[in-house]
Amino acid sequence: MNFAGIKYCDVANGPGCRTVLFVSGCRNRCKGCFQPQTWDFGYGDPFDEAVENEILDSLAPDYVQGLTLLGGEPFEPENQAVLLPFLRRVRERWPGKDVWAFTGYVYEDDLVDGGRKHTADTDGMLTLIDVLVDGPFVEEKRNLMLKFRGSENQRIIDMPRTLVSGEVVLAD
Repeated sequence: MNFAGIKYCDVANGPGCRTVLFVSGCRNRCKGCFQPQTWDFGYGDPFDEAVENEILDSLAPDYVQGLTLLGGEPFEPENQAVLLPFLRRVRERWPGKDVWAFTGYVYEDDLVDGGRKHTADTDGMLTLIDVLVDGPFVEEKRNLMLKFRGSENQRIIDMPRTLVSGEVVLAD
C-alpha cells in the first residue's frame, strides 16, 4: 500500500488533535473529490514499518486524541490487508486513543458480510474503529456547515454500538 500523506495535529478530520493517514487508492472517484490524486494506488510513498512507527510515535503526547484514516479509500481490499495489522499495533500500543475512518462506501451495503468491499480483513478493521464516516462525497449535497462530513448523505457511525446492536447507530 502507498500513502499520500500524513498530517499531525490535524483538527478537521475528527475531534481533538489527531494524526491523519491519507492512504492511496480509490475506486469511488467521487465528483468533486478534494484529493483526486489519491485515486491512484501508486501515488505517494510506500507505507512501510518505518512509517508505521512514525505514526505510532506521533500518538504519544497526551494532547493527541487519536488516529484518523482516509484517502484515497481505506476500505479498498488492497488497503484493508495492510491497515488491519497496523490498526492492531495502534490498539496494542495506544488503547486509550480513538480511531476514526472515512470511507466512500456505505456500511450496510458494502462493508458487511456479503457486501461488495467485504474481505477477510473488514470485520477485524471495523472492530478496531471507534467512528466510521461512511458514504460517498456527493457534490450536489455538499454542505460546508457539516462537522466532519463533506456532504449531507454521509453519516458518522458509532462502530462499537453498531456492531453490538446489528444496526447502524449514529455517533452523538
